[in-house]
Amino acid sequence: MLNSCDLLIKSVKISGMFLVLLLLNCQKKQGSDKQGIQIKVQQTFSQLLKEEDTDNDLKITVDDTLHSNNSRGDGIFYLKTLKGDSIKVETVYYLSNLLQELYSAKKIQEDTLTLNLNRVYENPVDRLSRLIRNQYWKNLTRKIDLRSLPDVIPDPKMVNNKTTYLYVPVSDSFACSYFLQAEGKYPNINLEVVIMPEQITPSYVETLEGRHGLLSLGLCESEEGEIKGIPYVVPGGRFNEMYGWDSYFIILGLLADGKIQLARSLVDNFVYEINHYNKILNANRTYYLTRSQPPFLTSMIKVVYSNMEKNRGSKQWLKRVIKAAIYEYEKVWMNPHHLTETGLSRYAGSGEGPAPEVEPGHYNYIYSKYARKWGMSIEKFKKRYTQGIIVDSELDQFFKHDRAMRESGHDTSYRWFVQGKNRCADFVTVDLNSLLYKYEIDIADLIQTEFQGEIEFDESYRENSDTWWEKAKKRKILIRKYLWDQTSGIFFDYDSKLNQQHRYMSCTCLYPLWACDSYNPETFLLSQSEAVVLVKKLFKVLEAPGGLVASSRTSRGIITTQRPQRQWDWPYGWAPHQMLVWKGLKNFGFDQDVNRLVYKWLYTITKNAADYNGTVPEKFNVVTRSHKVFAEYGNVGTEFSYITKEGFGWMNASYTVGLTYLAERYKHRLRELIPPEDIFIESVRE
Repeated sequence: MLNSCDLLIKSVKISGMFLVLLLLNCQKKQGSDKQGIQIKVQQTFSQLLKEEDTDNDLKITVDDTLHSNNSRGDGIFYLKTLKGDSIKVETVYYLSNLLQELYSAKKIQEDTLTLNLNRVYENPVDRLSRLIRNQYWKNLTRKIDLRSLPDVIPDPKMVNNKTTYLYVPVSDSFACSYFLQAEGKYPNINLEVVIMPEQITPSYVETLEGRHGLLSLGLCESEEGEIKGIPYVVPGGRFNEMYGWDSYFIILGLLADGKIQLARSLVDNFVYEINHYNKILNANRTYYLTRSQPPFLTSMIKVVYSNMEKNRGSKQWLKRVIKAAIYEYEKVWMNPHHLTETGLSRYAGSGEGPAPEVEPGHYNYIYSKYARKWGMSIEKFKKRYTQGIIVDSELDQFFKHDRAMRESGHDTSYRWFVQGKNRCADFVTVDLNSLLYKYEIDIADLIQTEFQGEIEFDESYRENSDTWWEKAKKRKILIRKYLWDQTSGIFFDYDSKLNQQHRYMSCTCLYPLWACDSYNPETFLLSQSEAVVLVKKLFKVLEAPGGLVASSRTSRGIITTQRPQRQWDWPYGWAPHQMLVWKGLKNFGFDQDVNRLVYKWLYTITKNAADYNGTVPEKFNVVTRSHKVFAEYGNVGTEFSYITKEGFGWMNASYTVGLTYLAERYKHRLRELIPPEDIFIESVRE
């Protein structure tokens, strides 16, 4: 029996924590015991929390040792079996795994549990990979249909109203009749279905204040004839809807985990948004109707199509989604609102006034300035301004640029601040134009390789690859003209008002490494020698112990009470930046840099998950390698009880994708949680 086996325990001290590696001298015998050990669920659960959760946060973490008192919080627990045996389990990580297994059993109301100790002693890399693949993606998946409405309607960002709203585009007549059936069927959410007008304008969106709601997405018919929503994946936490650029990175994670159909469904829903809302939305809530997000659709299309079986059906799908991508490119990013006199594009939301989705009090720092100017309290000024009683053109400009920054996905950052003011809408940015260049070469390549150089959508509309190659060549020239600084060897955003580059060092300066076809050197935006200089200079100021930081410390500037920390600046690191740079480095053959940066990022995720009860957050402080981020909106994915259910979308993806980049010798070291500084020579930083 298991209790008769001698457990040989080797303790290895790593970064102030003991990771226990179990070596069972009767491993073969234990492996044959498929029944595991039987324990009482509620009794064991309560006792474990009583002994080890010293800070009462309903988790077992390294912080509990700070409150340890005698045997409480000492990281040792004696597991009592139904047979009366006592098994010693120790260290925070293994105890947190035990808590998670017990909570899962308790949630389904099991009185006793046959516990597989292999789950308790599972390596953190294996455990996290398994949970992402088998559980987190499932828990983050949504669909909008009659059966699923109670799960998708709730919006944690909005103050609870007595009525919830589902908005359906009038252009989708089937969806209109289908969803109107829902009214009155869900008394718990008091649902009202609203059919939207044909023309969706910023002024229409303004009329929805106090009545914002969910926007419907695609429907399909199952083999059994049931109408179902086309599934999509949400980021998680307070973000319970489908987001624009998040979804590209989520798709990469889904494909790495073999979930091809779900990845394709995300693309189908974006095509639905283009066809019925005229753009890929920031996300499918009504308050996002006035802006998009960084454009990644063609990158989504290419990576999904490369994983699909090639047949007539997939070719028709490709034709349909390319048509939508071309429409989005021309009608959104090349329209007069986004296109500048330089021939390059900018971010620019079309709405006015404050963004409705921000947390209460988010704009108080700016309202306080204008409240003093008008001689009234913040709340009084805010009310009169939002009602249009007070008109202040300077504050109007603030919100214009604030909305542009939110369309960039980098909300918020000091990246576009000039003389203390955010002027995002005045900037031609490296990231946006790199993404649009990628659209042009992607569309050109797909038409050339999959449609022999010309694609016919109908008798009066066709596109050819030469046209799109020409667009790409023109943009490349303009990117090099306005955004490339030959002297420093760095790409910078361009201030179209001051007619000069804005020398703010950010991870977005590295986007041109990614924006190419790695099999076609002619599409590269810079030479190999230029890439060497770019990487060397930016890594000196952007590389940190936990990965790449969003901006350099110097660029961010000094933080004060009047100039608070922003979440897309130093010292914070984000999954999309890491993933884009990994691929960009791979394009130029910087394999050792890839391994180092991937390892740093995955180590940060793994270490935090091991120390903090499985926590997988939205972002990290990559300087301290901590999820304890206190800036603006907090850190989604850190607030949960007992067990995390879903992680966070693009963080999950970065873990799964990162493991595909990492060389085997480094995967082995990651499983042992060996710190990066014990493996790699640190880069010189500012």
